[in-house]
Amino acid sequence: MLKAVGQVLFSTGLQSPKFSAEEKKGQDYEIRTYHAAKWVSTSLSGMHCDENIKTGFRRLFSYIQGNNQSKVKVEMTAPVTCRVMPGDGPACESHFTISFYMPEQHQDNPPEPSDSDVFVEQRKELTVYVRTYSGFANDTMRREELLKLVESLKRDGVEFVDKPYYTAGYDSPFKLTNRRNEVWLLKKAEDQ
Repeated sequence: MLKAVGQVLFSTGLQSPKFSAEEKKGQDYEIRTYHAAKWVSTSLSGMHCDENIKTGFRRLFSYIQGNNQSKVKVEMTAPVTCRVMPGDGPACESHFTISFYMPEQHQDNPPEPSDSDVFVEQRKELTVYVRTYSGFANDTMRREELLKLVESLKRDGVEFVDKPYYTAGYDSPFKLTNRRNEVWLLKKAEDQ
């Protein structure tokens, strides 16, 4: 448990999903193709991303601390992703799926969740456009960075899927400097 808590607090030595990077088209974003892999996830609906990420994180952290059918502790990974399917209007709830990448040692046989709100999903390979930014991410910052990514892709004539989109956070809330956050948009022809 101390190792897991240390990893969460300091965000060091965490496994991450494998991806291939393509040659950059723009200077302010990159293109990555993530390999197919299993993730442990939970879904929520609401108006605010921040609240849903916190609730989802707590559910998933409980799972990796042994609240699963096998009572097995699973190492923390990075990033924590949030797939966002925006609501149909400004006053409509959005759908959020918060996920932790399943470490390599559990990819073939992940522990079954005990909590009915937690599930293991097999993500297909996906190609995303990624904008990286620093600081403590919040709803406003994520929206601003997503809009900057959209502007960059339009500037470069790149086709993309506008929803769903993903947010990704790599750091513990206790890490104060050199924080890493991302927003992802799917490459056109992807249907995740």
